[in-house]
Amino acid sequence: MSSLDVLRRLATAQARDRVLAFGVAASLGWLALAGLLALLSPETEAQGGAGWLIWLLGLLLPLALIWLAVWSARALLLLRAEAEELRATLARMQSEGGAEPLPPALAEPRPEPRPTPAPAPLPRRAAIPAPPPRPAADSRQAMLELDSPPAAELTGPELFFALNFPDGPEDREAIRCLRLALADPGMARLIRAAQDVVTLLAGQGVYMDELVVPETDAALWRRFAEGARGEPVAGLAVIGDENALRIAGTMLRGDEVFRDVAHHFLRHFDRLLSRKAQDGEPQLLAVLAESRSGRAFTLLAQVTGMLGRAGAGPEGMTEDEQP
Repeated sequence: MSSLDVLRRLATAQARDRVLAFGVAASLGWLALAGLLALLSPETEAQGGAGWLIWLLGLLLPLALIWLAVWSARALLLLRAEAEELRATLARMQSEGGAEPLPPALAEPRPEPRPTPAPAPLPRRAAIPAPPPRPAADSRQAMLELDSPPAAELTGPELFFALNFPDGPEDREAIRCLRLALADPGMARLIRAAQDVVTLLAGQGVYMDELVVPETDAALWRRFAEGARGEPVAGLAVIGDENALRIAGTMLRGDEVFRDVAHHFLRHFDRLLSRKAQDGEPQLLAVLAESRSGRAFTLLAQVTGMLGRAGAGPEGMTEDEQP
């Protein structure tokens, strides 16, 4: 089971728990109201057995309706979750069975023609298709300036889809999540920095969708979010693409603009991980690392040595160059 599947199940379980809590609250409220009415209606005592039977039916029928609604809502939530898992499984099977390569990511404009053959489709644990080519800087900025609703706390799946970027105009759920994220000034800065980093890397031939990132240990991400650096979290340095590591290291050392943007992105993503680590769900940190923004963070953190010497890349960085 992938990390995103686990996150979806957690979200479904939380929603079902909220429905159950609503049913309990509604039942207690109705019982309190019925008890108050019984106390304020002393003439009920003189109605005999038939009167009490009618009163009892009036008490129990609303309770039965409440719990019928609770059962129906919980069953519907479970069915929806199972349908989502089935669609994701089918999409993974199609991808692994030789489906056509996905179009490039929103944040990764690919030059045409590519000088090297296209790689085999990357098996994705979360079945998320890639979007069409990213427009020029002015158009990209206009795309980000969406009509945003008031800022709200994003759920785990919403945060993942916002950091993974929409897959095109038809990806309505990801666009909705992006609007929610852009309504928060801190998240908006993080997303813009992530898109800048991914775009600059793509300009040098490093594409996030082509990076093979094995599933990582959620406990290690929690240690990283709590401040651990270097060898204690070296297990997170899972990117083995030497060419991508070399290009990212060269850009960090030789391109001042990229270095500033990368350090800005690393700081904001690190703060996001620290905040989410306090929510008590470390699995969410591993899921966020699978997004396109998370892959860029892992690549840069590995090059800068934040994830230990073993993942620092072939050329490494000096202490002064690390964020």
